[in-house]
Amino acid sequence: MNTLALAFDLGGTELRGALVERSGDVVARVSAPTMAGAGSEAVIGQIIALAGTLLKEHPEAKVVGIGMCAPGPLDPKAGIVIGPPTLAGWHNVPLIDILSRQFGLPVRLENDANAAALGEWRFGAGRGSGSLVFVTVSTGIGGGVVADGHIYHGRRGLAAEIGHMTITGEGERCFCGAVGCFEAVASGTALGRRATKLTAPRDGSLLRQLSNDGDVSARHVVEAARAGDTAALELVEAEAKWLGIGFTNLLHLYSPDLIVMGGGLANGFDLLAPLIRTTVETRAMQAYRDVPIVPAELGDRAGLVGAASLILWEGEPGTALAMVQNEDDKNGASKRAGAREASHR
Repeated sequence: MNTLALAFDLGGTELRGALVERSGDVVARVSAPTMAGAGSEAVIGQIIALAGTLLKEHPEAKVVGIGMCAPGPLDPKAGIVIGPPTLAGWHNVPLIDILSRQFGLPVRLENDANAAALGEWRFGAGRGSGSLVFVTVSTGIGGGVVADGHIYHGRRGLAAEIGHMTITGEGERCFCGAVGCFEAVASGTALGRRATKLTAPRDGSLLRQLSNDGDVSARHVVEAARAGDTAALELVEAEAKWLGIGFTNLLHLYSPDLIVMGGGLANGFDLLAPLIRTTVETRAMQAYRDVPIVPAELGDRAGLVGAASLILWEGEPGTALAMVQNEDDKNGASKRAGAREASHR
């Protein structure tokens, strides 16, 4: 069996583990509901148990290290999880030290959005590009930036917390305490909240039918919009405008080769993309308007393969060219990028 990395993607809801090859192929996967309220020791116990399951099922695996991604804030260089709001009882947890002592292997830690950005850059929608901004739009909004072939970390690895850009002076208060955050107005949670307020139980609307008269989610909005529901289409239009404003800010800040949108709301990318593009073309300066905005390709594998690559690609030159393994790959990447640009203008 080829050289492999153990990879873990720690989320507030689900903990995923995998054995990953250098090619980005996932050999095996396991998962478990995260014991998010039980404290760090319990969750680390889950990580160790899942690792044991993978290694027992694949005893021939040549594992050279562990790549780990987790919600921020965290310090990837120090290997410390500082205090993620979705995980109770985590305060300056030295996760790299704990796992390296447990397994006797090198361990690398990265913010989950950064790891997903790295996964999409190496193996997914950003393959062959020099830089990208990855935006995950789901319960919240997170992001990661690959600039000149490297994850942009900033001080203590805290850069690119894009969900907390202020893009309006109005709206509901974000969990961080501020008003007008990108996340507070454009996340899947915000979209579902607007849809719920717009409707009422047993009002006969398609949105409430899809939600079984409960709170409406972003997924219900997308489903209703695909069915041609007028209210849902108006909600999608408003959502796309907010995303377009946020994406315009990201273009001006980072000037990437492309923006990659992932997360649960990316399932409605085809509905959102035209209005996102219109907003960008209206608000962005001329030089930024031709940057492709594309959907992620790796789905929930992005964080895992990105985390694995921290181990498997360690020491490689940090350029897009380094990961393109032959001339056919380079030509294919160029053609894909050109096709994406043409289709999203």
